[in-house]
Amino acid sequence: MSDTTKEFGGTGPSHQGVEIGVAAFMALLALVGIYGSLKVGIGWGAEGPKAGFFPFYVSLAVIIASAVNLAKIFATADGELFASWSQLKLVLAVVIPTAIYVAAIPYLGIYVASAILIIAFMRWLGRYPWIYAVGVGALVPFLTFLMFELWFLVPLPKGPFEKFLGY
Repeated sequence: MSDTTKEFGGTGPSHQGVEIGVAAFMALLALVGIYGSLKVGIGWGAEGPKAGFFPFYVSLAVIIASAVNLAKIFATADGELFASWSQLKLVLAVVIPTAIYVAAIPYLGIYVASAILIIAFMRWLGRYPWIYAVGVGALVPFLTFLMFELWFLVPLPKGPFEKFLGY
């Protein structure tokens, strides 16, 4: 348990509960991987391994690792707090806008979505003045555009704004 959680007390999910949840979620993902691998074939064909060969064994290793983690969790029940709800709220303050950013990229393009995210984070979490937030929010995507699109010739997802500008 972190010193911060000890100092402020509070409630939140237990360390053991979070570990069980992560192990169960990983096992579920591995089961989906095994199911998909079995559908496309896990054997060996004339040309070599079939499409599901490697994903099957990777998923099998994940299930074994999840089982080992679950066994260790139940063997060493510590009852400690994973994090307080206020600490998790701070994490969600970054995770939720970032997820919205990722979802917006196909519609707005990476440059506009990045500008919005940078400006929002600088204003909301950093409490920077508008002039700095807008300046950095415009400059970073512009420099990214120069580097990837013009110098490295690597196209990144574009939205209506870039199409309007002719890119």
